[in-house]
Amino acid sequence: MITLVIGGARSGKSEVAERLAARSGDPVTYVATGVATDPDMEDRIAAHRRRRPASWRTVECGAELPAVLRQTRGTVLVDALGTWLAGLDAFRADTDAVCSALADRAEPTFVVTEEVGLGVHPSTEPGRRFRDALGDLNRAVAAVADEVLLVVAGRVLPLGRPDV
Repeated sequence: MITLVIGGARSGKSEVAERLAARSGDPVTYVATGVATDPDMEDRIAAHRRRRPASWRTVECGAELPAVLRQTRGTVLVDALGTWLAGLDAFRADTDAVCSALADRAEPTFVVTEEVGLGVHPSTEPGRRFRDALGDLNRAVAAVADEVLLVVAGRVLPLGRPDV
């Protein structure tokens, strides 16, 4: 079962995914994709660490995300696709490999991602390329997900499959 949890900055998406993962009853592996590049990111990572139960295993991961998904047993929580994508050269993700690895998992898998299409139009070319790449990645992961939850202001909205 793949659950994609998508939302804007500070929407509460990570907390929602953490609560869902905790309810699975399995051991949880938290796949952390963020790297502390400045004091703000260090604070964000520290807050996420404080919220996680001590029993959860943490795997820090970069480009090897598909391999980590294939090798890890039990419940997995990936936080987040946006920070993962930002760490890749020229924002080039192997979307097919990520989606295939997700689809092949038998255990509960929760994937957190940022919704960038509702925000301000990026003023730089790299910002536009990132927005477009993450939008494409989000759509591909949503297509293989069993459930997609949009988190807005801490509220959860289940999103249905497109009828078109």
